[in-house]
Amino acid sequence: MSTGNMKELIEYIVRSLVDDPSQVRVTEVEGSNTIIYELRVAPEDMGRVIGKGGRVANAIRALLRVVAARQGKRATLEIVS
Repeated sequence: MSTGNMKELIEYIVRSLVDDPSQVRVTEVEGSNTIIYELRVAPEDMGRVIGKGGRVANAIRALLRVVAARQGKRATLEIVS
């Protein structure tokens, strides 16, 4: 899975969770061996994306780390308000 596909995967997962999928934006910032995905959603959907105790956000981050590790890279997700 390429980094472009990881961005699409994040968008797909998050759009299925939120009330306003049109507001979902994922920006990819690539460093030397780390990729940061910045996620923006509508303010009223922040709670849905983060989840109770951060469970949803942490699950998405875990999935992202596994996919990136298979490519020999590191990836992280930042939820931007």
